[in-house]
Amino acid sequence: MTIKFISVIIPCYNEEKYIQSCIESVLSQDYHQNSMEVLFIDGMSLDETRNIISGYCTEYPFIKLLDNQKKIVPHAMNIGIRESTGDYIIRLDAHCIYPSNYFSKLIEFALKLNSDNIGGICITEVKNKNRKSMAIMEVLTNRIGVGNSLFRIGVNRIAEVDTVVFGCFKRDVFDRFGLYDERLKRNQDIELNKRIKRGGGKLFLVPEIHCTYFARETFNGLITNNFQNGLWNIMTVYYTRTLDSLSFRHFVPMLFVLSLILPSIFALGYAPIILIGCATFSIYSITILATSILLSLYKNLNLYFVFIAFLLLHFSYGSGSLFAILKLPFLKIKHESQDFF
Repeated sequence: MTIKFISVIIPCYNEEKYIQSCIESVLSQDYHQNSMEVLFIDGMSLDETRNIISGYCTEYPFIKLLDNQKKIVPHAMNIGIRESTGDYIIRLDAHCIYPSNYFSKLIEFALKLNSDNIGGICITEVKNKNRKSMAIMEVLTNRIGVGNSLFRIGVNRIAEVDTVVFGCFKRDVFDRFGLYDERLKRNQDIELNKRIKRGGGKLFLVPEIHCTYFARETFNGLITNNFQNGLWNIMTVYYTRTLDSLSFRHFVPMLFVLSLILPSIFALGYAPIILIGCATFSIYSITILATSILLSLYKNLNLYFVFIAFLLLHFSYGSGSLFAILKLPFLKIKHESQDFF
C-alpha cells in the first residue's frame, strides 16, 4: 500500500471517561507512526482530559494538544486543518475506539476509489452494559430509530453516499469546498459533506471499515443530545439558507410531533380533527411497540426500556426542531443564535 502522511484530528471536551481508550486505539494502529501526526483539539476541558493527553504527548512526539477557546467542534476542526501537514486528513471522535487497521484501510480505499471523503460503519456500543443502556444502544442502531442513516445501519457493499462519519479527506478538499462552518454547533460534518457532494465531490461508505462509538447510557443523556440535534437541524437550514444541507430523515421527527400538535389545536374549532392526531399516534405506537417486542424477544432486551427509548428519541428530536422554529423570530441577527441557545 502507498504510504501517505496523514493528519489525525480529534476534537474533545471533558472526555476523561473515553479519551484514554481512544488514544490507545490510535496507538495500536498498524499505520507507520512516523507517517502520521495526531492533533487533539481540546475545548479547555475542566476534567482530567488535558492531563491524560499531555501525558501521551510527552511519550509520543507525534501527538499534540492544541487549545480550542470557542469550545465547538467546527472551530476545533478548522484549527486542526490549519495546523496539519498531512496529505490526507482523518477526523476522529473522542467517544470512539478504532480497530488497528482503521487508518490503513481508510487510505487504501481513499486511493483505490479516488474519493474526496471516505468513511465506514459506526458500530454503537455502551461502556456500562445494563438493561437501560442496552435498550438505548439498540434503538440508536435500528432503522425505526434512526431512519436510513447508512453509516449506522450498515451497507453490504461499497456505496457512494451524501455523508460519512469520522472520515478521511483529501487535503485539497478544504481548498476546493471550504472549511467547517463555525456557525454550527451540530451537523457540521453533514453540512460539509453535503457541500462537497453538491460541488461534484465523491464520498464513499465502505463496510469493510468500521469503528465503535460509545453512546449515551441514560434517558436524560438521550433526551438532551437528541433535543439539541433536532434544534440544530433547523439552525443549520437557517444559517446555510438551503434545505439541502441535511436529508429528509432529519425532519421526520418534527413532522411527526407536528402531526400530533396541530390536530389538537385545530380541534378547538372543530372537534373531529382530533381523530387525525389520535390515528397518527396509534399507528406510531403500534409500530414501535411491535418493533420493541421483536427486539426484546430476539435480542433479550427489556421491552419497557426499548419502547421508552424509542419514544424519548423521537419526541426529544422533534421537539428540539419545533423549539428552534418558535425561537427564530426572536433572533435579532442570525449570528446571535449560538449565544441565544
